[in-house]
Amino acid sequence: MPASPAAPRPNAVVAVLALAGIVVSLMQTLVIPIVPELPKLLDAPASDAAWAVTATLLAAAVATPVVGRLGDMAGKRRMLLLSLVLLIAGSVVCGLSDTLVPMVVGRALQGLSAAVIPLGISIMRDELPAERLGGATALMSASLGVGGALGLPAAALIADNLDWHMLFWVSGALGAVALVLVLALVPESAVRTGGRFDLLGGLGMAAGLVCLLLAISKGADWGWTGGTTLGLFAAAVVILLVWGRWELHTAQPLVDLRTTARRQVLFTNLASIAIGFSMFAMSLVLPQLLQLPEATGFGLGRSLLTAGLVMAPSGLVMMAFAPVSAGVSRARGPKVTLMIGALIVAAGYGLNILLMSEVWHLVLVSCVIGAGIGFTYGAMPALIMGAVPASETAAANSLNTLMRSIGTSVASAIAGVILAQMTISLGGFALPSENAFKVVMAIGAGAALLAFVIASFIPGRRPVTAVASSGSADGVEADAAPVR
Repeated sequence: MPASPAAPRPNAVVAVLALAGIVVSLMQTLVIPIVPELPKLLDAPASDAAWAVTATLLAAAVATPVVGRLGDMAGKRRMLLLSLVLLIAGSVVCGLSDTLVPMVVGRALQGLSAAVIPLGISIMRDELPAERLGGATALMSASLGVGGALGLPAAALIADNLDWHMLFWVSGALGAVALVLVLALVPESAVRTGGRFDLLGGLGMAAGLVCLLLAISKGADWGWTGGTTLGLFAAAVVILLVWGRWELHTAQPLVDLRTTARRQVLFTNLASIAIGFSMFAMSLVLPQLLQLPEATGFGLGRSLLTAGLVMAPSGLVMMAFAPVSAGVSRARGPKVTLMIGALIVAAGYGLNILLMSEVWHLVLVSCVIGAGIGFTYGAMPALIMGAVPASETAAANSLNTLMRSIGTSVASAIAGVILAQMTISLGGFALPSENAFKVVMAIGAGAALLAFVIASFIPGRRPVTAVASSGSADGVEADAAPVR
């Protein structure tokens, strides 16, 4: 592994890590423009072609906590570089694919890069001065939403005008740029635990998460009461219970469940599930409203590219509100920031129920929700890092990222059921009804309000810079001064 830079430059470190986060989050929306065409492009049944999406979800869920723990043990920059290499390799495999199997393999490799964002946040904790940490981690955390929002119009533009393989060649090129910049400008942290990797814990967590997320993501296709779906849910429960017992009794666990059970960490992770649900509900509802035909009476009949352009400003708003989020956290504490963000998200969905008949209505709604997501995504890593030792930062942030991913998966499943059940008939085709979209919006608002309630149980903390400076030094919770 090449030697890391000797003296970190804060501005360069923040810019490079945020770019890497955006590049990795792009892969989540990369295939959306070609999903309807995948069966024809890959000469495969639609149910099989869907694995090009499912494989990424499963690989990301497994890789995020495992790579985070390896980062704490062996070096965060080293694992960040490995993640970017996997992204590039996956992009190349997909770029060369014309059949299903290599496409699924490539998409799984891309999913294995998902730990870049929590690794980046952890590197920032180790390398940046305390006064820069809040804004930097807020920006890095928001890059997950920024990349997704900006990626959709870019991917739609490429898919409409170029060969679909160019989606993956562009992804690979961006990954290579990020890799070179990390090699040149991001230092390796001296904060690491060493020790032995919990292989059984890794296998157990992987098996449990795969069973859980596979049941959630494929339940609608297989039937929610079908034997396969119920069997996977049951297997997930059993495996994760056994895994939890193992983690509590092994000397060097993959996930320190005692740290995870701390009130601040536990309630932040629970709120993250609800926030992940809220964020993804917007991504499911708004593009469909924009693309449904005007003959429905509520669809706007726009192209996928237009839908992407409508969503893009929300990513810019998330980025713009990252420093605002950090400022509120410095002044009032990240708990308050998280609660404010949850209320903004809920207000955005309430606005959407009332305003959904014009393109500008949906631009406004996406920006309001994006502002709320920017607040919440900036607060969550600050809350996590204020409650865990510096030697466990990558693993703890990775687990928090996983919680958000579980929220998005549940949102996709629930919204899919609602939109499939509440339909109207148009030209012999069943399409989601206006009330179906309003129900999903109401559930999205409810999830955000649930996050607000959960966040209220997080202990009040002193401002985030104080937590960062003391927490990174000794790794203990900062219980001294409350938020107010």
